[in-house]
This record gives sequence, C-alpha cells and structure tokens, in this order.
Amino acid sequence: MSSKIVISLLSLILLDSCKKENSELDLDLAMNMPIIQEHNVLVDEPYKVKFKELKPEYIVEKSHFIEDFYSKNIHKNNYTGSFLVAKNGQVLYEDYTGFANKKKNEPISEDTPMHVASVGKVITAVSVLRLVDMNKLHLDQKVSDILSGFPYDDITVRTLLNHRSGLKYYGYYNDIWDYKQTVTNKDVLDIIKQQKVDLDFKPNTRFNYSNTNYVVLASIVEEITGKKFKNAIKDLVFAPLQMSHSFVFDDISKKDLVTQSYKSNNREMHWDYMDGTYGDKNIYTTPRDFLKLDTALYSDEFLSANLKKQMYQGYSFETKGKKNYGLGMRLIKMANGENYTFHNGWWRGNTSSYIRLAQDSVCIILFSNKYSNLTYKTVDLSHHFGNYSVGNLDI
Repeated sequence: MSSKIVISLLSLILLDSCKKENSELDLDLAMNMPIIQEHNVLVDEPYKVKFKELKPEYIVEKSHFIEDFYSKNIHKNNYTGSFLVAKNGQVLYEDYTGFANKKKNEPISEDTPMHVASVGKVITAVSVLRLVDMNKLHLDQKVSDILSGFPYDDITVRTLLNHRSGLKYYGYYNDIWDYKQTVTNKDVLDIIKQQKVDLDFKPNTRFNYSNTNYVVLASIVEEITGKKFKNAIKDLVFAPLQMSHSFVFDDISKKDLVTQSYKSNNREMHWDYMDGTYGDKNIYTTPRDFLKLDTALYSDEFLSANLKKQMYQGYSFETKGKKNYGLGMRLIKMANGENYTFHNGWWRGNTSSYIRLAQDSVCIILFSNKYSNLTYKTVDLSHHFGNYSVGNLDI
C-alpha cells in the first residue's frame, strides 16, 4: 500500500480515537489535520451534503482492495493518468502517475487538469440544467426560439441533451471544412443554419450519439447567459463548487499550455482542425474537482430533484433492452430495475471514465492522457460496491 494512503488511514484512525476517548480540544486538533482535509470533499453551503461517516476499518479494507485492483488491471504497461475512488464524498484511494508534458518533464499530480473528452458532456449538461432550474431555459423549449436562424423547429433542448435531435456529427461534414482552419462552435452552428448537411433522422424519433448536440448546447448557454461558455461554466458550476483546477479550453493557439496527450506508443498526439470545439469536449478538470460535482449532485439545492430524475431517466436504448441515455449520462438498466449510471470518453490520446453508483454513494473516476482501453476496466471495480452486473462498457 502506498505511503500516502497509509498516512491518510492512520490520520483517520487517530480521528476515530479522538472521538471516542478525548476532549473537544483533541477532536479539533484531529479535524484540522491537513491530510484529513485533503481526503474529503469540502464544498461550501448551500451545496454541502452530509453523509454517514465511514469507519476507519472500512477505509483500510477498501483502499487496500482498490489499490490491488488498480495495480493488477489498470496501472500496467506504463499506464498514465489520474485515478480516484470515493464513497460518501470521501476519497478511499487515489493515484497520479505519468507526465502532463513529457518534453517539459511535468508530472501528473492531483492538481493537473486533464482533458476528460466526452465526460465533459456531464458538465455541459449540468450547466444547462442549472439554467433550467433558474427558469432561464426550458427543457422542451425549441432551439429555434433561442438561437436566431436555427432552422429545425422540432429540435428542443431536451433532444440535444439526450441525442435524439437528428443532427449529424460535425466530424462527418467532410466536404465542408477547410482542413487548414480550426473548426469553431460558430462554424458548426453556421453550417446547421445554412442547412448544408441533412439531418440523420426526424427529430425525437430515435437515438444517435452526436457531438454536434453538445456544441449547440454550449451555444445555447452562451446565448442565455450573454457570456462565453468558459465563463458561464465557471459561474454555473466551477466557482460554486470550488472546482479551482477546472476550465473550458477554447483557444487552440494555447495548446502548449495544457496537458498533452499521447499515443499508446508514447508519441505525442497531433492537434488539428477538429480540436477547436467545446461543450462536446475540451473541458479540463481533475478527479478531486469532479468528485465535488458528483457530491453536489446529491444536493437538491444544487440541482432540483425533479431535474435529476429526468437526468437519470432513459430516453433511448442504444442497444435494445440494455444501454440507454439520459440527459448527459449513459445508463444501463440492471436486473433489479435500477439504472447503472456512467459516462466514458475518448478524444485523441485522452480516455476517461466516470461511474456514479448513487445507490451506494460511490464515485469512480479515471482520466488518462495516453490512449488505452484499460481506462474502461473501471466497470469491473463497481461489482465490489454492490450488485452491479453490467458487462463491458465501451466508449
């Protein structure tokens, strides 16, 4: 077991001992130990969520098991990335390995923002739902009533969120883009308005996962707030939850300043004309920051119970009778009738996995900046927190 985890566990045992045996002064001393602060989610009111406190012996047992699982199933073949598992908002185990920038010899740490690929769609969706809660937007509102010149009256905010809009993925607009020019959100929206590309199907008749939906959602957030997406997300999500190492990347000219990504053979990934859009991707965060979001989603003050119910409701089966999609979350209907909730991602060398086991208040997060399918082995860890038999999860 790593020394960092051992120190943390000893601190927790000390805290438990203080509670049982000593005075308020001793308890305050234990509660103010930095290592304990480091391994708990600290979110100001009104979004602070109270969970049942974990027993030190439970933490020791689970952290040892998680570390063993991680080393045997994921952290091999020079795997790099950021890994965190938490229960009740408290970190059970975390690991940070590899380089954010090999040329500069910059290691990945707990404060290194990682490109989380399509896991960023969860953040985009939450920002939209927050605006719905503020009555600045409605789920079934027509996009054409929000974005001037949008040509499809049957496409709503909801059908963008659940990928039932029919909008074709902008990566398939092969005859339209100039490969020497970076494609922006505005470019994508302009092509849609000009109707140069047909819809894949009539809106709200079936499912097709398309990054275009979340590019349009980012434009909606900008239109409603009157702010750039990166500033709106900061106001709606990052600042309220103290996600201080999270941001939206919207300036490809600064690509050398962010965490780089790598191929499986350790060669640096290229950047090209497809790397400029945001909302569908280009959101950087850390596991600790993302845990704050996961924890806040248990609070009805951060997001209303009604909207969360709709967020985790399935709208379209991707695989008949099994895989489903909510509002910014992937779902799998389990034998007990409950939904297994998660979102994976891949972009260039970046692979990501976010699993939310709400029934057991467990969160599993893995962000990697070197391409590997091992990232998606996180699903196998779910089985050790409850009856989660869901099989393999692809991107």
